[in-house]
Amino acid sequence: MNTENLIQSLALTDSAVERIALVINAEKKSRFRVYVTGGGCSGFQYGFKFDDDVAFDDEVLDYKGFSVLLDSLSYPYLYGSTLDYVEDLSGAKFVVNNPNAKTTCGCGESFAI
Repeated sequence: MNTENLIQSLALTDSAVERIALVINAEKKSRFRVYVTGGGCSGFQYGFKFDDDVAFDDEVLDYKGFSVLLDSLSYPYLYGSTLDYVEDLSGAKFVVNNPNAKTTCGCGESFAI
């Protein structure tokens, strides 16, 4: 694991690592993509999916048993962020703690820069 890339691009909490590893093992996948798209109530929204394809411009963060992929368009928006997995009264979900976001919506699934 390259800790320099983790500090510069995207860090994962222990909870996020455990959840991704659990699903990856059950689904027989090896990569988890974190990305940003336009939309949501604040302008941008986060997306997550299991992805077998690595693009030529993807940042690949290796963990024990899986990799996290960041595409080149999402990378600047996610730089320095932390991915967490939380279970609470509203359900279970991945949450991005993004220091680049100037505002976020109430549910935390979209943001503005």
